[in-house]
Order: sequence, then C-alpha cells, then structure tokens
Amino acid sequence: MKQIRLDSQLKEKVPGYCVAVMSFDMSVMPTQEPLKEEMNRLEQDIMQQLTLETLLKEPRIAAARAGYKALGKDPSRYRLSCEALLRRLIKGNGLYFVNNAVDIGNVLSARTQRSVAVLDEDKIQGDVLIRIGQDEPYEGIGRGAINIENIPVYCDELGPFGTPTSDTTRTRITETTETILLFITSFNGTDGLLQDVELAKDLFTRFGEMKNFSLEMVQPPDTAGK
Repeated sequence: MKQIRLDSQLKEKVPGYCVAVMSFDMSVMPTQEPLKEEMNRLEQDIMQQLTLETLLKEPRIAAARAGYKALGKDPSRYRLSCEALLRRLIKGNGLYFVNNAVDIGNVLSARTQRSVAVLDEDKIQGDVLIRIGQDEPYEGIGRGAINIENIPVYCDELGPFGTPTSDTTRTRITETTETILLFITSFNGTDGLLQDVELAKDLFTRFGEMKNFSLEMVQPPDTAGK
C-alpha cells in the first residue's frame, strides 16, 4: 500500500479526523442482482430509520459537519458525500447503478454514515498526503469544478484526487480497474472504525470477490492505540 500521512494543520483544526485506508484487488463489473437487492434493502431501511431532521442529529454526521465548520467551510453548501447520499435515500430517490465497486462504496457509506472514497489505486501517483484544500482546480465526478478550499483533500504527486465531498474524475473506477484504494473518513476518532472496516471487507468479498487485502489506520500520533 502507498504511504499515507496527515498534514499537521489538519490534525490541529480537526483533532478527531482519521481515515481507515484499505487496498485490495477486485473484479469490477456491472451491478448484479444480489447487489441490487442489497441496495434496495438499504433504501428501505434508511427511509424507515431517518428523516431529514433526525439525520443532522446523528453523531457521525454532526461530527463531520462540525469538522467542516472548524475548517471554515459551510457543510450545508458543500455537503459531505455521506450526508448527500443519505438525504437522497431519505427522500426516496434511490441509488444509481454504476458498477459493483462504486455501488458497494455507496452501501458502505450509507450504512456507516461516513464519507467513503472508492479509488483506482493504479491511477494515484506516488504517496498520499491528506491536507486542507487550497484555491486549486478540482473536477468532481459528475459535478464539474468544485471549490475544495478549506476541506480535507487527498493528494498525490499530481495534486488532489479526492475529498469527503466528492472524488475526482482522474482516479475514478472504470471497467479496467484492478486495484482499489478505499478511504473511510471519520471526524470523531476511531470509535467504531474497525467495525466499519469489517463491514467493508464483508461487502467487497460478497459482491466484488475481494483479495489481497491490506489496511492502514491513518490518525494523529497522539491518538494512536486509544
């Protein structure tokens, strides 16, 4: 797996920020019926369990919004991907079928209430730094140019390739993708994060035939082991 580290300024402004990073191989293919059934169950569960009002009180969503505010970003204008996904499900709009890798990532994000990035690891150049975004160009998948200033960004030698708001087109999953780099982002520490990793392993094994799995917990040194 690539070397991944957190920038000190991000650690200072959002002390609870940490990321579970997984690397694995899988077979990317069109979404099959068993995964579609899993997605349909998810949609029904979310509509029964949450409303737009209660969503904002969920601890993980509240912590993520507070993290954006601490960085100087309006979380209602620049929604985290997990919140945007859950709002869509609450409204009964359902999920698109993209491919099994992307769709599993959406299920994982909704179930964990954390932003999840599903990336083509072979398209990432060199090691990764997670830092606070600046005034720099960024094209989100299906969203065009996005202002990533003052939100966490995942960067390689070529620049930003992902954020908790939107991934970029440069590292998107295609039918030729073989190795996945998966980020599960937490704004409130490591509590529950290993359980989320186990859920990721289960989903990607069942619906993506995952193999060659490795994990790194990226967190500030002073919280390591707690």
